[in-house]
Amino acid sequence: MAAAEMCVRSSRELWTILIGRSALRDQTQIEAELDRNWERLLSGLSYYKPPSSASAEKLKADKDVAPPMKDFGFRISKFLGLDEQQSVQILQCYLQEDYRGTRDALKSVLQDERQSQALLLKVFDYYYEERMCMLRCVLLLLTYFQDERHPYRAEYSKCVDKLEKELVFKYRHHFEQLFRAEAPSWETHGNLMTERQVSRWFLQCLREQALLLEIIFLYYAYFEMAPNDLLAFTKIFKDQGFGSRQTNRHLVDKSMDALIDRIGYFSSLILVEGMDIDFLHKCALEDRTEEHQFANTPAVCKEMDQLLQTFGDIPHHAPVLLAWVLLRHTLSPDESSPVIRRIGNTSLQLGVFQYLTSMLKALGGSGNNCTASTARMCVYGLISFVITSFEEDALGSQQHLIDAACEVLAAPSLAELFWETKPTLGLGMILDSAIGMFPQKIGPLLQLLTALLSDKSTAKRVYSFLDKMSYYTEVYKRKPNDILSHEDETIWRRQTPKLIYPLGLGQTNLRMPLGTLGQVVLGEQGYMVRWDYSYSCWTLFTCEIEMLLHVVSTADVIQHCQRVKPILDLVHKVISTDWSISDCLLPITSRIYMLLQRLTSVINPPIDVIASCVNCLTVLAARMPAKVWADLHHTGFLPFASSPVTSIAQSISAEGMKAGNYGNLLILIEQPQGEYAVTIAFLRLITTLVKGQLGSTQNKGLIPCVLLVLKEMLPTYHKWRYNAYGVRERIGCLILELIHAILNLNPEGEGSAPSLQSLCIYSLANTEAGQAVVSIMGVGVDTIDVVMAAQPSSGGSEGPGQMLIQTVKLAFSVTNNVIRLKPPSDNVSPLEQALTQHGGHGNNLIAILAKYIYHKHDPALPRLAIQLLKRLATVAPMSVYACLGSDAAAIRDAFLTRLQSKTEDMRIKVMILEFLTIAVETQPGLIELFLNLELKNGAEGSKEFLLGEWSCLQVVLELIDSRQQGKYWCPPLLHRAALSFLHALWQDRRDSAISVLHTKEKFWENLATPLFGTLPPPSETTEPCILETCALVMKIICLEIYYVASGSLEKSLKDTLVKFSSSKRYEYWSMYVTSLVYHMAETEGDGIRSVTECQMLVSAWRMLLILSTSHSDVMQLTDGSVREQLFLDVLSGTKAALLVPMSVPCLRLGSMLATLLLILLKQWKSVLVSAPDILDPLAQVLESILQADQQLMERTKAKVFSALLSVLQNLQQKEDEPPHIPQLPQLLLSVCETAQEETLALLDSTRHAAVFGESVSEDKDSMETDTAPRALHKDQRDGVCVLALHLAKELCKMDVEGDHWLQVMRKLPVIPSILGTLELSLRLKQNLHFTEAALHLLLTMSHTQQGAAAVAGAGVIQSICLPLLSVHEISTNGASQSSGFSRKSQDAPSWPGVYRLSMSLMESLLKTLRYNFLNDALDFVGVHQERILQCLNAVRTVQSLACLDEADHTVGFLLQLSHFCKEWQFHLPQLLRDVQVNLCYLCQTCTYLLHSKKMLRHYLQTKNGDAIPAGPLPRSQRAPQTPSKQPSSEEEQAEHRALQTVQCSLLKILSKTLAALRHFTPDFCQILLDQSLDLAQYNILFVLSFTTPAFESDVAPSFGTLLATINVSLSMLGEVEKKKEPAPSNVGSSFEETKPVKSLLMFSMENCFHVLISQAVRYLKDPTVHLRDKQRMKQELSSELSTLLSSLNRYFRRGSPSSPAGGLLPSPQGKPSASGSKSGLEGQDLIQLVQAFVKHVQR
Repeated sequence: MAAAEMCVRSSRELWTILIGRSALRDQTQIEAELDRNWERLLSGLSYYKPPSSASAEKLKADKDVAPPMKDFGFRISKFLGLDEQQSVQILQCYLQEDYRGTRDALKSVLQDERQSQALLLKVFDYYYEERMCMLRCVLLLLTYFQDERHPYRAEYSKCVDKLEKELVFKYRHHFEQLFRAEAPSWETHGNLMTERQVSRWFLQCLREQALLLEIIFLYYAYFEMAPNDLLAFTKIFKDQGFGSRQTNRHLVDKSMDALIDRIGYFSSLILVEGMDIDFLHKCALEDRTEEHQFANTPAVCKEMDQLLQTFGDIPHHAPVLLAWVLLRHTLSPDESSPVIRRIGNTSLQLGVFQYLTSMLKALGGSGNNCTASTARMCVYGLISFVITSFEEDALGSQQHLIDAACEVLAAPSLAELFWETKPTLGLGMILDSAIGMFPQKIGPLLQLLTALLSDKSTAKRVYSFLDKMSYYTEVYKRKPNDILSHEDETIWRRQTPKLIYPLGLGQTNLRMPLGTLGQVVLGEQGYMVRWDYSYSCWTLFTCEIEMLLHVVSTADVIQHCQRVKPILDLVHKVISTDWSISDCLLPITSRIYMLLQRLTSVINPPIDVIASCVNCLTVLAARMPAKVWADLHHTGFLPFASSPVTSIAQSISAEGMKAGNYGNLLILIEQPQGEYAVTIAFLRLITTLVKGQLGSTQNKGLIPCVLLVLKEMLPTYHKWRYNAYGVRERIGCLILELIHAILNLNPEGEGSAPSLQSLCIYSLANTEAGQAVVSIMGVGVDTIDVVMAAQPSSGGSEGPGQMLIQTVKLAFSVTNNVIRLKPPSDNVSPLEQALTQHGGHGNNLIAILAKYIYHKHDPALPRLAIQLLKRLATVAPMSVYACLGSDAAAIRDAFLTRLQSKTEDMRIKVMILEFLTIAVETQPGLIELFLNLELKNGAEGSKEFLLGEWSCLQVVLELIDSRQQGKYWCPPLLHRAALSFLHALWQDRRDSAISVLHTKEKFWENLATPLFGTLPPPSETTEPCILETCALVMKIICLEIYYVASGSLEKSLKDTLVKFSSSKRYEYWSMYVTSLVYHMAETEGDGIRSVTECQMLVSAWRMLLILSTSHSDVMQLTDGSVREQLFLDVLSGTKAALLVPMSVPCLRLGSMLATLLLILLKQWKSVLVSAPDILDPLAQVLESILQADQQLMERTKAKVFSALLSVLQNLQQKEDEPPHIPQLPQLLLSVCETAQEETLALLDSTRHAAVFGESVSEDKDSMETDTAPRALHKDQRDGVCVLALHLAKELCKMDVEGDHWLQVMRKLPVIPSILGTLELSLRLKQNLHFTEAALHLLLTMSHTQQGAAAVAGAGVIQSICLPLLSVHEISTNGASQSSGFSRKSQDAPSWPGVYRLSMSLMESLLKTLRYNFLNDALDFVGVHQERILQCLNAVRTVQSLACLDEADHTVGFLLQLSHFCKEWQFHLPQLLRDVQVNLCYLCQTCTYLLHSKKMLRHYLQTKNGDAIPAGPLPRSQRAPQTPSKQPSSEEEQAEHRALQTVQCSLLKILSKTLAALRHFTPDFCQILLDQSLDLAQYNILFVLSFTTPAFESDVAPSFGTLLATINVSLSMLGEVEKKKEPAPSNVGSSFEETKPVKSLLMFSMENCFHVLISQAVRYLKDPTVHLRDKQRMKQELSSELSTLLSSLNRYFRRGSPSSPAGGLLPSPQGKPSASGSKSGLEGQDLIQLVQAFVKHVQR
């Protein structure tokens, strides 16, 4: 991708690697880099050589470099004065790392004069940066090569050993060259070398000097300096005037002062370090001064004396002079003492201690700044020895000495060192003199002790030191009266006890007892008395604070504040260092609140003391936020609300908010003065309180404080007046830290009042606060680079640049969180507008964010910028590509360069890939830019693509290459990100990209590599992202198989799948996923960091298995035993996960596996036949999930119920009689409990909906009326309620005896609950699915005696009878195509179906309970008579399956009821007559339709308005009305099947109708034999006519009808017999089909004969019938019956010959003949009966 691979690593890259910010983090890698580059580091700046003709010739001859690059290389060489080949090298490095254009544009840039000049200046800057980076590398090595805590110490140390000998010599030479170098000019370096460039050159020169001196100083901190070297350095520095006498000093301007000072500081430190004062001190203490290196070099000493006598004109000389005085004084006290005294005086006149203080401050804090702490160590040695060697009075002001000591002690290790040395030596003597002045002068001692606090041990020492003070010093102007004095006035004695503080009674005080002695010294101020009195300074401090509270409104307040401030600073440092001491300091800390209240309300408040108070409270708030908040609340310091905050609008308008004392301070004092100590402390305090996770009430109390920040500070802080540089950045950073902390709080429960977080989000999204954050993000990468470049320090970790970077990072994070947490709304907020608006010239925010990719100092900055871009790309409706404008390609190149770099920080790469993954879905333009696909052969029409040079797919393919795995540049996280990107391409169906990937060899093999690895067991998983990696691979393969037809799949993919199957990876992954689930269940999901990754893997595995059920051939999963094993693993995993009802992650996993279980149960039935017991684990799972959170488990419960249903149905199919199930009682109980709960919940919500008028229209049978918590849960087919009822029905079927069911009934009122809900549902015509399921359950129960009794006893008739009217009352005209008899598929849930089910239920109950249910049944018939009669009539006009089905059910019910003819006659005589008539007509209709197939077909085609349904298959599709394109034979077959189905239905109706009619006519034995039979109780059903009936409604049913019925039955029997010799193809089916039809026909015929004979005898016996009619009837009947008899005889004589196909049948040969003989016997009986009757008639 890169134009030319760099031959050499750039210095900047080397620096990044060495500080550990690159992908190379391993010690061996660091060592290799140092081995490769140590010589370059040793040569230092001389690595860059001047131009030479030899180099120019070599460059001209180099074929690898393009001519334009060569030409430009020569220009660079002249401009920089750099070797020609190195110039080209620098150019190549620049293009790789810092160039901001595209490679295509580079050619035109090099040719264009103006653009190439701009490029040249950029290379100029880059070259200087390279030089600095090289020196920084050396500095880094010297900083850490002896630091045991540093991870690369050993590697650095080895390298320093190599550099040690020659390093200083070379670097001193570089330094001399630099300060003697002549400035470049346009004559020597070309006309681009303008004044500005010369100034830039000089600035660089100073920087390099400072850095070289810093390196030399650090070097000598570890290695000894020879006396001659000291002399040489002294001469050099004298010549150069310690930086101030530069050769080019005419170029110095004010901005360079800091650098020149820095050169001076290091020059001075090098000389002091070279004198080795520490060793000198040691030698002096041990009396072996002759061992010091200067003891034996008199010549050097003499020359140094002469040199140093000329010093004294600049402050930098002071420490050198002082150190030399010490050296000479110690080594040769007698020699040249006047010279030494003179030098010493000069040093003091130059203010050596003030100089040391300012120098150490300028070098910066010593947190992790090695140079600063080394300088402090050096000065510590100097000061310690000076104080030990000379009298303190001779050293000038004590305060200057203490300031210097405090600054020195800021180095962390020195405080401990101090406490370990003797108090009579070194700084201990300063402490001693400070104690001598205490508490007269309270400041010096406390200042020192504050500096001496560095860790817990020193904190305890300081505490106990102050707790046991033995002297009390005070000054008296005159001698007091209560004193007895010694005659020489040197000792005083107290005559009376004295209270030291004039405070009120009962307050803390110090009491000096009678007889206390004091030493007296007479001084300028009067008598200074040092009383020999022991007391605790902490009590004294408490008194001082009390005193300040007393004098707060008097003139003494200022003076007292000066005494209290050091106390507060000390307390702050003590409790922040060691919290355990805070309890002892309670008397002081508890008074801070009162102090704050009093001080903030005086006229001219002392800002610094107030800031110290707030700082102390901040430390306290970190440990006990609630207490600090409660006490602070009463001080009036913080902003507060005068009325309670109720809404965001009120908050934002700041209505009723008061700024508090702090707000007044800010506006009246801090802003005018430009000093912001209190503001900084206030921001820290509020942030600490927010982070303290206070309760919601306290957080609400913080709203006014946060609002002040958001309204008054954040939008305007950058416009305030500031006295010091860096404070503005600090305040911005603190404000954003506060907001960041608030946005990271856990969201609170929904209350009416706004929470702190919602207020922040609203304010940032909609007010100026948000715009302020946007402007911080808009700083841009260039500004940050400028600020970083201006820092004098050597790339340390502190300074304005780092502060700015931190602020921008916080702004990114805050914006990201605001967008993430903002409640969704239709309106675009001002913040989102500002973020996404298009500006011209690529200066909109999106482009600025994208350009942070060029930032190199802190890898987190570009990472957070990309993260924000990712968020915006997801939520904002805009094109990132359009926002980038003309820079898009260049930015793309920068992104890819960083993604491609082997040394780049891995987290940036991951973030870039995540951004691209999001872009696949949301940013089509951008992703096309990054995919960079080019058409093959450049032809427009061709569909083949190739990868462009700058395509992100190149990188992704490299990352998934199996050979790269495990290399340092491809860690698992990055591999996962690459796969995630590929997955996005597949999911979004980016066909062009996918097609290119297909062409890459080994693509599928590389992709699938993770699936063939072996993962560590789940309990030891260290890299959870590996799970996600495997999941993504599975998903990509699944998507490919799903979308691509199996024939078109790549061969390599098929091979991979074969390998996957053959190497038993299905078994491995199944086992692994199960063990993962087990591990999660054991740890309850808490012990695992990787819950989401686990869920991803389980989800992908689920997808793979589901796909394998439909694509088993492609996926090579056809082996039954493997399937069984996989299924059992899924089952055990589901069980393990769902048996942990308290863990949400486990329940989620269980729910995912339950879905898979259900699908496998349905799809792999064949496998499950052999599987062991499945019910037991499922029953356990059900028990467990019924205890879990119901809302969470809603879907899972449904899945488990469905699974149980499937298993039970499988069991029933497997065995003829219901199997024994040990879990039945418990299962029944659980299921019924659920059913009852759900039913009652449904009842409540249905009622609720009915009351509030939310009922749903009929055809949308969706119940949006489930229980209140599940408002969206509808009465669904697969809802828990419906499934529970179906499952109860299946269990009920299993429970043959009904005992278990009965026990459940006794425990739970299930049936009443069901009936109650059923009644309401029917009345409102809602909850269709529930209604059907409930009726099915009741129907199943009604088959057993006990069940039927329970159902009837619970009041089924009351619940169903009347409400059922609402189901069919719409239908007015039976003949019409009304909803009642529509042609809907009969298995789909429908209200007519409900009616049919109710009918079946009545039939079943009546059949089981007989007389016990008779009255209810008669009520039912009475109520629904209209519909019943209508239904019986409708068959002749509508032959839809639904209509016939209803007729079938109705006749079935009437058949049962016909057994109770007398009771019916008694209760409903008219209805009985109507039913009888309608049944006779129905018989006629059925006979006619069965007789005339053509007529029936015609009816089916025309009357019902559409083609025939394609047979009786459930949910079958109706054949389309358009002419079908299928071959006609298929259509004919379909028609034929449909016709058969209708015929079968008609036959059923006919047989039941005749059976019912048989009960309405006298039993023929009885009528023949019983003379006293009452004929009046039996109506005449058939008219005396023998003509074959016509198909018209007004033709009454007659004997002809019955005879026709018998004829039709006979002819159909004949047809059935013929069918028994079919074509061999569908043998089995036809034989099976004919059995029931044949028995139906026989049954119909028999009943028909019975009815016929009975009715005939009824006529013959009826006296009202004319004799002539009887005679005619006899004649007709005997002739008709004789004909029928001969046909019957013929049929039965022929029997049922075994069919020729019998040999092909699976059943034994004897069966058909046996069945034939049986039917023959029945037939013989029938024939004999008819013959007897014929004889009887003929008589």
